[in-house]
Amino acid sequence: MHELSIALNILEVAGEESERRGGTRVEAIYLRLGVLSGVVKDALLSAYELASVQTAFANCRLVVEEVPILIDCPNCHAERPIRSLQCFECAECGSSGSKIIQGGELEICALELADL
Repeated sequence: MHELSIALNILEVAGEESERRGGTRVEAIYLRLGVLSGVVKDALLSAYELASVQTAFANCRLVVEEVPILIDCPNCHAERPIRSLQCFECAECGSSGSKIIQGGELEICALELADL
């Protein structure tokens, strides 16, 4: 389960930022998780709970925003969602799209820090 190593890396990044800010407590970690990232949201949340036990992040929430897949539709000349994971076609016109605009994200986008 690679989600555990990802959870540990998330905690490491948050810990480094906390230290950089003088040990400020992190109350929440906000993560953008794309459908194509290869990470299972529920497995990551479980791994995060396990990894954060008995650490400074034991009471820190992991808030995951699921990011849908968008392609650059050559027919519509716009960013569009796809019909399904099995069919990378524009949901609007049905054209095949080969350029993925979003959906592969796995990034920490924000930290909620405790008030001083």
